[in-house]
Amino acid sequence: MGMTEYYRYDYEELREASENFSESRLIGKGSHGCVYKAFLKNGVTVAIKKPSLAFQKLAESSNLENEARVLSSLPPCPYVVKLLGTSRDELGNRVVLVMEHLPNGTLHDALHAASATPLAWARRARIAIRVAKALRFLHRRSPPVVHRDVKSSNILFDARWDAKVADFGLAINNNDSVSRLGESLSRPAGTIGYLDPSYTVPCNLSTKNDVFSFGVVLLEIISCRKVIDVARSPASIVEWASQLIRVGRPLDICDKRVPVPWYMEHTIRQILGVAARCVSPELENRPSMEEIITELENCIVEPARFPLWMNILRRVTLLTRQRKMNSSTRKRGVHDISRGEKVLVREILADTTLE
Repeated sequence: MGMTEYYRYDYEELREASENFSESRLIGKGSHGCVYKAFLKNGVTVAIKKPSLAFQKLAESSNLENEARVLSSLPPCPYVVKLLGTSRDELGNRVVLVMEHLPNGTLHDALHAASATPLAWARRARIAIRVAKALRFLHRRSPPVVHRDVKSSNILFDARWDAKVADFGLAINNNDSVSRLGESLSRPAGTIGYLDPSYTVPCNLSTKNDVFSFGVVLLEIISCRKVIDVARSPASIVEWASQLIRVGRPLDICDKRVPVPWYMEHTIRQILGVAARCVSPELENRPSMEEIITELENCIVEPARFPLWMNILRRVTLLTRQRKMNSSTRKRGVHDISRGEKVLVREILADTTLE
């Protein structure tokens, strides 16, 4: 699928739809571009991404050109932000992207904004699955697409609160050449805290770089701690969490604002085990996104794929297994087990409905 197959918007229509790219319509800002909420004449709400003033001064091709190139090469995917079309600015020099509007903010805001309600554990697990599936989709391309900037602020929520991966300004194919990309895009790139420390030279580019960043996002989702926090020691979330996992205290990583139901402990331990492998310094120890999804789906039941009663059944099954293991250390009466089962089902229903 080439760029020519996407709709070419009239720049004046976009200017009008965004009230001349008014500050009041600004919904996102980064080093590569500004994002504006706009209302098209056909009634569709879109997000318009145009180069920031600082970036316009660069002589080489902008990252927005690269984002348009990468997104236009991808087939539709429910886990990746959708490119609706492109335009050119008034001089015809710079590309402007028209994207689907994702109205419910970023994962970073959901985790760290002071006004945000802490996410339920079931919802955190579902977000992890969707992000993993987005990266698997990219890595399955031929040649594979490496996002290179996987982080919580590049994971957005649509109207249904489903997570999608966005911002492909740094994304490249494994076989892209320096001459095709330009020197700035060919150099190692990413965001400190999420950036794979082994990705120091262009030849080290691989899908395992995204796997490392995904592992950091998993730790961030579970702990709700910022990936770099100089007020803490260690400042790095990877170093801090890895130490706790090594000494057998993985549940100490969990967000303290949300109690962990005991029947979710196994799931969270499994997620943290996946995260620890993702951020391993040795690339060969890091799993592929395919392996990651298999492991996550073995401990997480995604609501979109299974009805409510199957979520309940699976969690009751986990309860039964755990109680069988505990039976060797303490005896319990039949009446006590029955009462416990009723309490468990109420807890599971309360947690599952939040998905």
